[in-house]
Amino acid sequence: MSLLINKNLPFWIKIFFYHAVCLDALPWIVYKKRRESKKFAMSVASFPALRLRRNRSSVWCRNLVAESILGISDLIWPVFIREAHLSPSIKTMPDVRRFSLEEIDEVVSLAKQHKIQAVAFFPVTAIEDRDEEGSGALKENGLLIEAIRRFKALAPDIGLITDVALDPYTSHGHDGILVEGEIHNDQTLEKLSRFAVLQAKAGADIIAPSDMMDGRIGTIRQALDDNGYHNVALLSYAAKYASCLYGPFREAVESSRCLGLQDKKTYQMDYRNSDEALREVEQDLQEGADAVMIKPATFYMDILHRVKTSFKVPTFAFHVSGEYTMLKLSASAGIMDYKVSILEVLSSLKRAGADAIITYAALDVAAHLLGLEASHDD
Repeated sequence: MSLLINKNLPFWIKIFFYHAVCLDALPWIVYKKRRESKKFAMSVASFPALRLRRNRSSVWCRNLVAESILGISDLIWPVFIREAHLSPSIKTMPDVRRFSLEEIDEVVSLAKQHKIQAVAFFPVTAIEDRDEEGSGALKENGLLIEAIRRFKALAPDIGLITDVALDPYTSHGHDGILVEGEIHNDQTLEKLSRFAVLQAKAGADIIAPSDMMDGRIGTIRQALDDNGYHNVALLSYAAKYASCLYGPFREAVESSRCLGLQDKKTYQMDYRNSDEALREVEQDLQEGADAVMIKPATFYMDILHRVKTSFKVPTFAFHVSGEYTMLKLSASAGIMDYKVSILEVLSSLKRAGADAIITYAALDVAAHLLGLEASHDD
């Protein structure tokens, strides 16, 4: 290229050199790039030299080449916190119970025993204490607020995730404020932001709004920052679908009795849509979400994968109550092995792109993984 700036060379020689070196080299550059792009495919042998079953021939080899590894650090344990006089049992969720405030120490003990990194709290309030506007959410010493305080006092090193949706507090069972038969978006935002500040003040590490109101992330982020909670993270339920799989959860928090035959399709997403999920996620990220959630999980792995590959941000999946209960009931009927099936499902979520998974099977899976680790140590 130094020839091009040589003042002693005639102009026509410089033009010739430019064409010969630069333009004529262009096809070679394109060809080289194409060869490089095909390099992987060209380097792979074919049968019989290549036998893909070799890498699947033994347990140790399968473990070495596994592309997706499910670990305890991937698991978030959802915990129901109940008023003391309410029953601990949940008929529609086998082996899941509701803990009282007095049993928070047991929650902490179980989390530590199973090396759970984060817990998500969901309150269960008495029906008679609920009202149209969900005012119980804003009580300074309310059930969830007190549970947060007790948990963080006992386990400051375990992450605590809390929700601001109003359905555990409303007499109609909806996630927001009902005005003339319609969920009023902007009135709901004001209450959600105040509830988020109360939770942050009590010690919540991550606020996870599941209500699906427009603009909630920006509103809550602003409220947290205005009150000095800049380090409290926001996990947005950005793509939460109106699904048939929430029945056992609604039974657990007793909102199904309030909701009746109503649905939440005016604010939760239509299960027929995929592109819309990307718009929801993009909006929440622009408003300040630190991570996003896909809910439900198993039926929505395509959404999970699209979100993760499109935005490359921390992406969580909620393996919801209906998904959990289906596996449990299938196992009790002798149709499937529960341990085998739950490991396959959660590993599939990891493969699809989940960075963390909220699952009612967290303790079961953690116990299994800890057993594996112990056997490896031996």
